[in-house]
Amino acid sequence: MSKTIMVIDDSKSVRAVIGTTLKMGGYNTITAEDGKDALAKLGQKETGKIDLFITDVNMPNMDGPTFIKELKKLPGYTSTPVCVLTTESEQGKLEVDMSTLKDAWITKPVQPAHVLNVVGELLSD
Repeated sequence: MSKTIMVIDDSKSVRAVIGTTLKMGGYNTITAEDGKDALAKLGQKETGKIDLFITDVNMPNMDGPTFIKELKKLPGYTSTPVCVLTTESEQGKLEVDMSTLKDAWITKPVQPAHVLNVVGELLSD
C-alpha cells in the first residue's frame, strides 16, 4: 500500500512540482494551500491517514511552524514526520527555532531527486 504525503505550500507551482515528483516515486499526494487548509483537509474522512507532511514555512492564513504545532496536538499525528520547505537563507535563521518541529529540510528551488531521497529516508520502516 502506497504512503500518503500532504504537500502544503502557497505556491501552486511548488505544489505541482513536488506532487508530480512524489507521484512518480509511487506516493499518493494531497495538497493544501496553507496550514489552515491542511488542518481542514485532515478533518475530512476521505483524506485518510497522512504518513508524511511537507510544508512551506512562510504562508498566509497559517504559516508552517504554527501548522506543525497544531498538527502535533492531533491524536494520531504526534509522531508523524514533517519535512520543511525553505530557502537556504530562511533555513539558517530558522534552524534553532524549529529544531524540535521538523524531521528534515528541503531547500528551494526543489530538486526532484533530493525530494525523493529525503522522503524515502523519512518513510523507511
